[in-house]
Amino acid sequence: MTVEQIKEKLGTDEYNFLRNNKNLSHIILLTLGGSHAYGMEKEGSDLDIRGIALNSKEEVLLGTDFQQEAEVNTDTTIYSFRKMIQLLTTNNPNTIEILGCKPEHYLYLSDIGKELLNHRKMFLSKICIHSFGGYAGSQLRRMENKAARLMEQAQHEAYILKSIHNAEYEFKNRYFPYHDSEVKLYIDKAVQEGYDTEIFMDVALQHYPLRDWAGMWNEMKTIVSSYNKIGKRNEKAISHDKLGKHMAHLIRLYMMCIDILEKEEIITYREEEHDLLMSIRNGAYLDEHRQPAAAFYDLLNEYEKRFEYAKKNTSLPDEPDYKHINEFQMYVNERIVRGEI
Repeated sequence: MTVEQIKEKLGTDEYNFLRNNKNLSHIILLTLGGSHAYGMEKEGSDLDIRGIALNSKEEVLLGTDFQQEAEVNTDTTIYSFRKMIQLLTTNNPNTIEILGCKPEHYLYLSDIGKELLNHRKMFLSKICIHSFGGYAGSQLRRMENKAARLMEQAQHEAYILKSIHNAEYEFKNRYFPYHDSEVKLYIDKAVQEGYDTEIFMDVALQHYPLRDWAGMWNEMKTIVSSYNKIGKRNEKAISHDKLGKHMAHLIRLYMMCIDILEKEEIITYREEEHDLLMSIRNGAYLDEHRQPAAAFYDLLNEYEKRFEYAKKNTSLPDEPDYKHINEFQMYVNERIVRGEI
């Protein structure tokens, strides 16, 4: 389906909610999402639409927010301006990609939408290391089979620890602070039967709120438990031939984050890596048992090394440019209140 055909499709009754929903009366951006946005679509791929709509004058003045409108039948999600600013500030992978689409993939752009794209670098920071790292870890858990002969138990344990470290980055924003020396996680020779290595922890907390500790513990427990469920989920993915898709999107996440760290650019459409990503998606990196082949893990390790190097050498700031972001948000909201947009 061409971009022109997609634009025509948006004018049909199926997408009337874009014109009739009162929360979407001031859309500033509409673009392609999912496989079409990445250049990884196949025949029959779902059409995903993503967008941003301004908050109303009442919402700006009262501090309320509709947050987002999702239309399941058409795989369309439109975020409120306020919610989108919050997500972009956290470098959320699912939303920051909206700012890096191919120019012709923007199906609609208002003047405010264009200004947002022009100022997109104000959101970029080292926070992407953890947001993309956590999301990549989640994607990895979706495609891994714990019993796969190509993935040794020790490697699984390393991935679990990496996922926990990514989650820990957000702990400081949600739980009572603690020093790194007070909670230390590391891998050592296993004492558990059937394991080569396992994760151990040294905890030396004093006068620490019990509920905050319970919250952190539950999050870490959830990550560990998710690996016990990989087998069944992966069998389902294989039966629907979706494993290759998970593998391709995992590599794509690393590509995007490396671009942000090295080039300070958001590149959603993967034109240069199209053939590689499609070969992964189409099963070129699956073995005769429809499991990820050794060559895929070699490729994954290569991108993980590039990611590790990029995050250590990036010139990105530790945090987004909050001053710039706040000024832009105030500028837009002031125009809304004045009735200029």
